[in-house]
Amino acid sequence: MAADVDKTIPEKERRNGHNGQTNPGSGSWFYRGMWTLLVVCAVPLVAFGMKYYQDSQLLRRHEEVIRALGAEGLFLFSSLDADHDLYLSPEEFKPIAEKLTGITAPVDLEEDVIDDPNGETLVLEAKMQPLLLESMTKSRDGFLGVSHSSLSGLRSWTSPAVPSSSFPAGQFRVFLPPKGKVEVGDAWWVIPSELNIFTGYLPNNRYHPPTPKGKEVLIHSLLSMFHPLPFIKSRFAPQGTVACIRASNEFYYDIVFRIHAEFQLNDVPNFPFWFTPGQFTGNIVVSKDASHVRHFLLYVPSNRSLNVDMEWLYGASESSNMEVDIGYLPQLELQSVGPSTPSVIVDEEGNVIDSQDGSSEPIQFVFEEIHWTSEMSQEEAFHRMEVTFYPFKKVPYLPFAEAFERAEAEQKLVHSILLWGALDDQSC
Repeated sequence: MAADVDKTIPEKERRNGHNGQTNPGSGSWFYRGMWTLLVVCAVPLVAFGMKYYQDSQLLRRHEEVIRALGAEGLFLFSSLDADHDLYLSPEEFKPIAEKLTGITAPVDLEEDVIDDPNGETLVLEAKMQPLLLESMTKSRDGFLGVSHSSLSGLRSWTSPAVPSSSFPAGQFRVFLPPKGKVEVGDAWWVIPSELNIFTGYLPNNRYHPPTPKGKEVLIHSLLSMFHPLPFIKSRFAPQGTVACIRASNEFYYDIVFRIHAEFQLNDVPNFPFWFTPGQFTGNIVVSKDASHVRHFLLYVPSNRSLNVDMEWLYGASESSNMEVDIGYLPQLELQSVGPSTPSVIVDEEGNVIDSQDGSSEPIQFVFEEIHWTSEMSQEEAFHRMEVTFYPFKKVPYLPFAEAFERAEAEQKLVHSILLWGALDDQSC
């Protein structure tokens, strides 16, 4: 009977515990939930507070800079302040230091690329015919309203900055295809674009390009033969460098490439003047180990009536008025004077047989003709690169008359587009 009573515990006591005591687990769960809620609520408040503090500090610094430098000085300061924190780091101050001292800091080469001191050397020559000022629309009214200082950099740029230069052949390995892109017709990014719908475009109020790194170093060196201030990454899309294998055999590639870059033609105290060719294109015939370059050509296409976009500022801020024009550049070209050649010839045991030391006659070489085992037309290779830059090029764009013939044959409608310039380069 007693056992029966002990086993009979009222339902209410089972829920609440013996003698009305509360379950300890329920209380700890409640406090944990409250703390979690407080932390969740506190995180955005702390973040807001930090953002408010940072904004107020930036505003204070901005006012200090205005008082110290004025609007014109702020414009120059902002052109160097890449991260917009109103402080100049040593890296940001580097262009000014180089300009004042005349000493250029060493560039950041790729870690796995080491030039062979006994390797071959490629000599490039730069050729240029300056922009035809009469091709600019502003020339129709005698450049009325355009200040002389705005066009000073353009008018004075009449010849290449470096007419001839030598490069180690091994540096051109930046054009070699990556793993998985070794077949004719394969296209890839040499220098990827960093622009998208979230990043927008890069600022206009800049004079000095950022220090090139990795594969940018060679491209920067090549374009510096034209002008000392090339920007390897253009402000607007398309941006970057794309390459495609046009032909190959057991030992060589013929690689075509396309570069979208621009130049800054003005310097302080004049406001920036951006000179943006529609594109740079060309090709390189290079051995698969980059020890030998048979041919190199880089140029701005001149087959269109307009091939350069120009923009210049009229004020000391990013939102200042900007003039825009387009024009025609007859020639801007880099070409190899011949295949790359070694400075020293050694036998199988490493003994020097001959050398080019400047005191003797140049070494004469005879190069075998290259026969391709797989290839495509240059036009098709260029199209592969176009599609990489412009996905809309997957749809065929035809000349006006040809479009109607195709539409009639395929029973399709014609969508007509009228442009000032070209849709598939930057001179538009």
